[in-house]
Amino acid sequence: MRSPYFNIFQDRAGEWRWTLIAGNGEPVATSEGYTTKYSAERSATRVREIAATALII
Repeated sequence: MRSPYFNIFQDRAGEWRWTLIAGNGEPVATSEGYTTKYSAERSATRVREIAATALII
């Protein structure tokens, strides 16, 4: 099993998105569309930063 990772890609509409891929290769979460790759990368980074402190309700 490999480490989870964010896959950043451009969709058919030209928007940038990320998908969080689990260690088993299954997608866990997908972002909304962003107009720039930079914005998608920032969003993925932010999710990675805050996920460890997120509450489960």
